[in-house]
Amino acid sequence: MARRNREVGFVKSCVLASALIAGLALPAQAQNKLTLSGSATFTTDYLFRGVSNSGELPAVQPEFDLTYGMWYAYVWGSNTHAPVYGKGIEIDYGIGIAPKWNNITFNIAGLYYTYPGSGGNIDYFELKTGATWASGPWTLSVNNYWSPDNFQFAGNSDAIEGQVGYAFSRKLFNFFSPSISGGYGFQSYEKNYHDYSYWNVGLTLGFLEHWSADVRYWDTSYSEDECFVQSGGRPNCDARAVGTFKATF
Repeated sequence: MARRNREVGFVKSCVLASALIAGLALPAQAQNKLTLSGSATFTTDYLFRGVSNSGELPAVQPEFDLTYGMWYAYVWGSNTHAPVYGKGIEIDYGIGIAPKWNNITFNIAGLYYTYPGSGGNIDYFELKTGATWASGPWTLSVNNYWSPDNFQFAGNSDAIEGQVGYAFSRKLFNFFSPSISGGYGFQSYEKNYHDYSYWNVGLTLGFLEHWSADVRYWDTSYSEDECFVQSGGRPNCDARAVGTFKATF
């Protein structure tokens, strides 16, 4: 485990250094403007790194985004499984920078997850570092999420995940813009919880410019007993298909 942590730390340091270099190397952008956007999502199950946070029930998830050049901030919300996650509400906040160098976009952000009604016992912070390469129809990304020892039940935690996507150039039925994507991740904890892997693969259909529908298969390496300790429900980590509709504005 120590060797794995050193490897993850090395990757994270390289991504962070590269992003800072890319950001400093970019010229000032005179045309930067403050932009407010958002989205509304309906999903048949709210999965977070392969684990259901909504008790295998549907979830509604609004989001508001503020961008200025390479800087961004957001507020995101969802219903969750009460009383495991407080009063059944999650509100997340994030602020970050996403400089671009050639075909690579780097990402450094601070993420704060809150669960009203939980007394703050399960609120926690993550540092996100990552990079996404995009060329033609292909995208390839690697992201790391590290949390310090302020998540009292898990201690330090670390998740590293990779994703690949392909967007088809021809429309389906002259209406849908299809793309396929998949990802694999590994989540580790300092204490109390078992480390585990998670993965997904799915099809996304974009339509009417601001709408999309996604069907995705998820699974994890958790056993039912391990899942119960982590999420309060034995089936929450089982394999499943999840459908999602999203509208952006």
